[in-house]
Amino acid sequence: MGKFEMYTDKGGEYRFRLKASNGQNILASEGYKAKSSCENGIASVKTNATDDKRYERLESKSGSPYFNLKASNGQVIGTSETYSSTSAMENGIQSVKTNAPSAAVEDLT
Repeated sequence: MGKFEMYTDKGGEYRFRLKASNGQNILASEGYKAKSSCENGIASVKTNATDDKRYERLESKSGSPYFNLKASNGQVIGTSETYSSTSAMENGIQSVKTNAPSAAVEDLT
């Protein structure tokens, strides 16, 4: 079972990461000034994770595939790591779709 971890970064901003059941990070957020905004970001990931149209498939400057998950308003709510192949990226997207909707939230703040 996957889980969200909410934490504060070195700059004091709130962030979350979605981890798969094997402990691998599969999605990371931007920094939020308020904890409630971070919690809203997690709720948005849970809501949007199953909709394939919300995934923006991209390529890094080095040519590695990665993806963004976007809310209905087009705002990026999470970014993946870079992957070694397009098929690995698609597996990452599938993992978010599977894990995010029912993932528990662990508050590490």
